[in-house]
Amino acid sequence: MQYRGFIFAMTLFFVATSNGLATPKLQFPNYQIQQIANDLNFPWSLAFMPDQSVLVTERSGKLSRIREGHSPELINGLPNNIYVQGQGGLLDVVLHPNFASNNWLYLSYSMGEPSKNALQVMRAKLRGNQLTEQQVVLRVSPYKSTPVHFAGRMTFLPDHTLLITSGDGFDYREDAQKLNSLMGKVIRIHDDGSVPANNPYVVEDTDSLMNYIFSYGHRNAQAIVFDPVRQVIFSNEHGPDGGDELNIIQAGVNYGWPVITHGKDYIGGRISPFTEYPNMQQPFIDWTPSIAPSGMAVHGGEQFKSLNGDLLISVLKFKEVRWVQMDGLKVTGQLSLFKELDQRIRDVRVHPDGSIYILTDSAQGKVLRVVPD
Repeated sequence: MQYRGFIFAMTLFFVATSNGLATPKLQFPNYQIQQIANDLNFPWSLAFMPDQSVLVTERSGKLSRIREGHSPELINGLPNNIYVQGQGGLLDVVLHPNFASNNWLYLSYSMGEPSKNALQVMRAKLRGNQLTEQQVVLRVSPYKSTPVHFAGRMTFLPDHTLLITSGDGFDYREDAQKLNSLMGKVIRIHDDGSVPANNPYVVEDTDSLMNYIFSYGHRNAQAIVFDPVRQVIFSNEHGPDGGDELNIIQAGVNYGWPVITHGKDYIGGRISPFTEYPNMQQPFIDWTPSIAPSGMAVHGGEQFKSLNGDLLISVLKFKEVRWVQMDGLKVTGQLSLFKELDQRIRDVRVHPDGSIYILTDSAQGKVLRVVPD
């Protein structure tokens, strides 16, 4: 099948694996950590606003605008069907690439009830501190009855299409291999929710779930980021007991879950006898034992300029930010950062100036900024 557009021309030759903390090429520069906000209930994601404020989601169902030195300002107009249970709730927030002129922002969240829930994505215009013109642009189908593995990370591509990660629902892991299910996928839509004609599985039936699928065979992808310099899409995902992955996402590729994995079930049993299989992609990095990766950013900007082009990955299990040092598309080292915080880290983002923002994962979560000392 022929794909049109920049992202569909990528090849697989650069894929390699790297496991654990390889010898780093650099040490992290001297820094200081500043507190921007605290007492946030499980903050999950943030977005930088044109006016230098920051939007922060709380999984418990709040969206706030944070200005340094001021109390958080609550954003009104959120959907009233957010399902807050287990790993579910209000998740990611991203701004449209033309936000400065059109005011569109996008929110992912779990919706429904215990016996019937799903990931949903809406867009709305932000006017002051009020969301208006709310529109649902995606609901993952089929429904599930588990409060876990929603995924929900989003990123825009240069053509203004939106990528969305969906989880496998834990008890529905076989759906990750099914093209008639949106669970365990990377989904691609236009900014209004319509299907791009050059998605890899578009069929004439406009109602087919296949039309939305960009890649498949994913477990619970916790980050997805487009790198404009290397022109690639990076995503990380949770494995089971072992088998956490960093992947380079390409259209139409099968990433293997649950047919191939380097992890085991939580009770120690085998999920699959295979760690590789024909026509299934190996991870760019495999982390076994698991590190529990969450958010991710590609570094750029003047502050900490020596990191430019490297990946920063927030880590829940080991309470750190993992610095993945890169030379083009080769991993040259990994280093643990900010362990002195002793906090589970839910997200990491890089401000345009190169400073690093961190969300801590707790009922008294914080927004922290790392700047050069």
